[in-house]
Amino acid sequence: MRRDSTPTKLHSVVNVNRKRPGKLDRTELVARASRRRSAKFIPMIEAVLPFPNIDPVLIHIYGPISIRWYALAYIAGLLLGWGYVLRLLRTPKLWAGVPFIGKPPATADDIGDLFVWVTLGVIIGGRLGFVLLYGMLYCGIWGQGASACFGLPQAYFSDPVKIIAAWEGGMSFHGGLLGVVIAMVLFCRNRKLNLFAVSDLIAAATPIGLFFGRIANFINGELWGNVSDVPWAMVFPNALPPGVARHPSQLYESLMEGVLLFIFLRVLVLHFQVHRRPGLVVAWFLAGYGFFRFAGEFFRDSESKLYAWFSMGQLLSLPMWAAAAFFFWYALRKPARAIP
Repeated sequence: MRRDSTPTKLHSVVNVNRKRPGKLDRTELVARASRRRSAKFIPMIEAVLPFPNIDPVLIHIYGPISIRWYALAYIAGLLLGWGYVLRLLRTPKLWAGVPFIGKPPATADDIGDLFVWVTLGVIIGGRLGFVLLYGMLYCGIWGQGASACFGLPQAYFSDPVKIIAAWEGGMSFHGGLLGVVIAMVLFCRNRKLNLFAVSDLIAAATPIGLFFGRIANFINGELWGNVSDVPWAMVFPNALPPGVARHPSQLYESLMEGVLLFIFLRVLVLHFQVHRRPGLVVAWFLAGYGFFRFAGEFFRDSESKLYAWFSMGQLLSLPMWAAAAFFFWYALRKPARAIP
């Protein structure tokens, strides 16, 4: 993306505040990163809808100990997802005939234990995924100079505690997904459950967690959208350049990745019963999430741009589509038969 050749007011202020020639302070680094994300300086647009500016911390307990909306979003997504899977298990028509012959692929106790493993997979995988994919890979290669990459990845080596400092922000869905996959493989092998059939259940419930996660992004005022003059645009207090109305892209993604994807998968399971071919729900989930994430990136003012409009989030959609192709092939390669 080209740098704006026309001097702006923001650029002038930064030059006045420069400490000395050849030395860029953090203010100028942030300003330059902001200009790289915009082809030109956009004047202030009055937002029709005010940003609610909710405190990301729900309850301050003591010192750094607090209850945050982001943590509650993870808890709500996991608990409601657990309840939804149990409801599917208790729907007899879903398990009549081949391949289940009246027997669901797991018991309620299995699912309760599995969600403990899934929770660990989401948290550990989500954090390590962010550190590796964004903190080290993106910031180490493409994102040098971006405000979100300030001090990264060097800070992970000088202060290793930052690797686990999820309270400072930074969780990756793709990392969390990989963590869940590992947890499920180990769990199903230990309980001798059919991995693909159980994975279909978890895939059908995953959009619930995605919905709450995006709502938490909105409450935190992070991952804001591109500059826009649509009637529902908002001014996010932490966005740069400041005072500019933007797409509430977090809400777009909560609608697409959460609500629409959930309804789509629910229709496929309840009305078309695609779960009778184990792995097919997973295939549709991966294909649908990859599509919605790819589309949502066009509205997000992402700092993780790799080239022009193409972002890290869109790049990570490609392996998801490849995985979806594998699951489609696996599920459809043979006629449905009873699970041994």
